[in-house]
Amino acid sequence: MKRICLVCMGNICRSPMAEIVLRRTLEEQGIDVEVDSAGTGGWHVGAPMDERALATLAAGGYDGSAHRARQFDRSWFAERDLVLVMDAENLRAVRRLAPPEADVRLFRSFDPSSPPGAEVPDPYYGGHAGFRDVLRMVEAASEGLARHLADH
Repeated sequence: MKRICLVCMGNICRSPMAEIVLRRTLEEQGIDVEVDSAGTGGWHVGAPMDERALATLAAGGYDGSAHRARQFDRSWFAERDLVLVMDAENLRAVRRLAPPEADVRLFRSFDPSSPPGAEVPDPYYGGHAGFRDVLRMVEAASEGLARHLADH
């Protein structure tokens, strides 16, 4: 079974939203892949998802209530086939930890409608609209990734 880890800064907004959405997208399409998420920083470890992220997911029909934040560990590369990050800052941080053979990419690179280098912006310091934008972005990237996995 393939394993994918989604990574953002603190693992309370973007990456857990992406984890929940991607997991359901893959399940609905019958694609057997294990999905988890983590943050590059450890300051939220053990904390639940941001309330605005939870509310946005719930409004979209997703349940993120079981999520607890974790910090990415370099040993995970041996257990993950693909590590998908939300932005260029986290891409640099994860690649610094990665062995040469690790497959580390921007998550939105799987959304065919997004431009090269497109990021999932951090909604943490903004309002609810930013979380809704993130949900749309992770849904589009999840659909694109599901198509990619089905073809490979």
